[in-house]
Amino acid sequence: MDSLNTAPPPDSSDKPPQSMNDAPWKPRKVVIVGAGAVGSTFAYALAQSGLADEIVLHDANHELVMGQVLDLAHGQAFFPSVQIREGRPSDYADARLIVVTAGAKQKPGESRLALLQRNVNIIHAIIDEIVLYQSKAVVLIVSNPVDVLTYVAHHRSGWPRGRIFGSGTVLDSARFRHLLSQHCGVDVHNVHAYILGEHGDTEFAAWSMTNIAGMPMEHFCRLCLKCDDWQAVRRQLAEEVRHSAYHIIDYKGATWFAVGVALTRIAAAVLRNQRGVLTVSSVLEGEYGLHGLSLGVPCILSRTGVDRVLQVDLPPDELDSLARSAAVLRELIEELGLPAQPQPQK
Repeated sequence: MDSLNTAPPPDSSDKPPQSMNDAPWKPRKVVIVGAGAVGSTFAYALAQSGLADEIVLHDANHELVMGQVLDLAHGQAFFPSVQIREGRPSDYADARLIVVTAGAKQKPGESRLALLQRNVNIIHAIIDEIVLYQSKAVVLIVSNPVDVLTYVAHHRSGWPRGRIFGSGTVLDSARFRHLLSQHCGVDVHNVHAYILGEHGDTEFAAWSMTNIAGMPMEHFCRLCLKCDDWQAVRRQLAEEVRHSAYHIIDYKGATWFAVGVALTRIAAAVLRNQRGVLTVSSVLEGEYGLHGLSLGVPCILSRTGVDRVLQVDLPPDELDSLARSAAVLRELIEELGLPAQPQPQK
């Protein structure tokens, strides 16, 4: 999660448009809010992908943004043509995708709730500006705790659900696939597996949805015969996924490479209208018996954002795990004083 101070209000040279007719929509313009390690790594991966023809970095730290923009621009001879520049809040007006990586860092002695409230204030300020500029963009929240801040952003905007969603457990699912591929000795592209729930300590492996080469794990394991105690291996792999970020943070202080390419995959689903199935954090309105919160579940992503939340037939133990994850997130939402029910959609 990148550091960003609340941006100042627009000045006279940066007024919102009178109507959307004043700001023609650009279908391949991406605005990244937060130019730290995560935001800049995503910009780097996105530039190399060829998905966007305009990448705009916005951050209250002008010198940081200019350094990132110049560093990226000097590599333009080596990746597809794309305009990369520093942005202003007015860039929200005609963007296709806005990706928010900005957030506050914990101060010494600061409580979890105090830090969360500061991040809520940052998200509120960003969403208020996006709404002010009458943006038609899809908004992707990456800042942590991503599930809570996704719900906060949705509630603040008053938009229909789907236009605002979080990165959810897309990265966690990629870590899960990597570990399974290493353990089973199969190329990661032939492994389909999902981590669901909170992007955090209560996330869980959806083994009922896991398959290799089209075979459910139980069938593959009967062919593989590598595990003496498959249940123990399951617990070990799920635990390793849950602690992956902690290991990386212990080694180098933060994670940014894998999340940068994960965000590029999400961006591709939106910018190319791919209708890909990804475990993003979506506001739930009764799916899985849950409502008034956001967490990672399989969703179909298109140019309009979350086109559909997939109601997967999970077994009772996995439904219980999802409910436990939801309870943790609901407690945080209630601590913030937000209503348990989503706002009426406009």
